[in-house]
Amino acid sequence: MTRLPTRPITTRHRAPRRRRIAWLATLPLFVAGCTAGDPNSGTSSSDTSTISAASTTTTGPLPDASATDVLVQLFEWTWPAIARDCTDTLGPAGYAYVQTSPPQEHIVGQQWWTQYQPVSYKVESRLGTRDEFAAMVQTCHAAGVKVVADVVLNHMSGQDNAATGFAGSAFSHFDYPGIYTKADFHHCGRNINDDIQNYQDAFEVQNCELLNLADLDTGSAHVRTTEQGYLNDLLSLGVDGFRVDAAKHMSPEDLAAIVGGLPDTTLIVQEVIRGGGEPITPEQYASIGQVQEFGFAREVSSFFRTGQVAALASFAPAGKYLDSAVARTFVDNHDTERNGETLNEAAGAAYRLANVYLLATDYGQPAVYSGYSFTDRDAGPPQDASGNVDDATCGTAPWTCFHHEPAVLGMVGFHNAVAGTPLTATADGSVLRMARGAEGVVVINTGGATFTGTEPSSLPAGSYCDVIHGALANGVCSGPTVTVAADGSFSATVAANDALALHVGARVG
Repeated sequence: MTRLPTRPITTRHRAPRRRRIAWLATLPLFVAGCTAGDPNSGTSSSDTSTISAASTTTTGPLPDASATDVLVQLFEWTWPAIARDCTDTLGPAGYAYVQTSPPQEHIVGQQWWTQYQPVSYKVESRLGTRDEFAAMVQTCHAAGVKVVADVVLNHMSGQDNAATGFAGSAFSHFDYPGIYTKADFHHCGRNINDDIQNYQDAFEVQNCELLNLADLDTGSAHVRTTEQGYLNDLLSLGVDGFRVDAAKHMSPEDLAAIVGGLPDTTLIVQEVIRGGGEPITPEQYASIGQVQEFGFAREVSSFFRTGQVAALASFAPAGKYLDSAVARTFVDNHDTERNGETLNEAAGAAYRLANVYLLATDYGQPAVYSGYSFTDRDAGPPQDASGNVDDATCGTAPWTCFHHEPAVLGMVGFHNAVAGTPLTATADGSVLRMARGAEGVVVINTGGATFTGTEPSSLPAGSYCDVIHGALANGVCSGPTVTVAADGSFSATVAANDALALHVGARVG
């Protein structure tokens, strides 16, 4: 869940966004809020990585979207920028889904967390207009990429005083004209300001306020109908699924009732943060849809942070965490990259290798994260004088475009090629080997010296591209080529803090 900052929220009104359009009078008027965050930077000094960090664009035929499940979260990317990336990179690389930041109207402010404090359900935000959002969805679909919208259903804003939202909607803490009044919110009466104090008390977590965010009574018929109207409006624009922010703060029964009437094809991903010994668990939400598995992210980050990858040879997350079929796995997201729970992009080689592992393993449905660098943990993305976010431009600071890195693009293709195959993992000191049946093999070296050895595999004989460092295009590898012998063995040379990956989809000829 995103956390509310302690500093005051600015309430100045922003100038209209470029190409602003009038709200369609035939649609219901909504107000949206943001889960504000008090993230910790969690950044570490960058390591020197032998995995290339250069941006690249893959070319080739569009993938069969039904055969892949990789999601990429493009945090704070504008709708036009996402549309271009779907065409230029996401579709050709084989990403199945792109997750957007919340598209609804939000409070005014420079910080990243303003997007998570809704004031209406207008599809009008600092990331673009309704028309731009709809055009982005159509463009991504044409590229073979489905769209998942981050949605805030638990709460509205955290502001006490009356203010005006980004698209001009007036509101106050418990009053959103034409949408909600004070009667539509929880008032738990437990603590000062009704804030959650005890995470061991399920009632408080789901009925009190998350750091002053006005907590919607999601058991109310009016609230449920209003939120269903918003979700159906997004579906009418072509959206394929939703990532539900702060799902842990709604009872499973309430959330199931809100999303239960959506088409069966709608992807639901829920943010339910696993806490030690807490009464609310991710498993309680598994019947509703996929659930983000924070336990997996923390543990994998710990293995790569310490270089103790040998433990991953016996790591069995399906027996410890959510069932693989419902687990949405990741290394970091917009919260954990700031609060230190996991590795983040600033960790260099350890972070990249953790993402290689994420896409190589057979547990869960992976999500790659791509945002922007920061030193102030509250810092929002680059914005113009009117508060509109600048289009992300890869190769230009502060946008990281981590999802463009050759190792990540290569491993997205690897993940798609080996789907459904069993995992066999072995380790020797700092070297982890992962075999996916007869379809692919990965060697990860977290040691400080180059690893050289003859590796066994079940791969068919032939010449393969090492997809960590290049791609197969027009029958030629853009990077190193590895020869697999008739018995499946091959000679592996893996530099320090680097990896090698081969799969049948990148075999020459």
